[in-house]
Amino acid sequence: MGEKKEKEEKIGEALLKVALGYQVAEVTEEYVEVDGEMKLTKRKRTKKDVPPDLKAVQLLLASEGVDGYAQWTDEELETERQRLIGELKKETEKEKEKEKKKGSEAVKKKSALKNGKKKTGGAK
Repeated sequence: MGEKKEKEEKIGEALLKVALGYQVAEVTEEYVEVDGEMKLTKRKRTKKDVPPDLKAVQLLLASEGVDGYAQWTDEELETERQRLIGELKKETEKEKEKEKKKGSEAVKKKSALKNGKKKTGGAK
């Protein structure tokens, strides 16, 4: 009985990983034959992002008894995903605009200080 529960936990963990998305490390190696032996010439390590899977999310929500999203079709889930991505982009743009304003205000202040120093310096 304990073995069955252990398997269910592993499946649950794997499903959660797929539902949330994850990162995979990949290694690509190139070899060249030198004097009859294969020599490693190039090794490239990269990380690949695996995006969240909507079906896994839907399955998790349904298994936990969460109403609403679990009953949505793939198209409805994709539409909601796109809507949320749009909202995130808007918020990101707002944040960038705020940072840009802060930066331009700092430049104006710096410029005003320089101009003020020049004026007072020239009056002496």
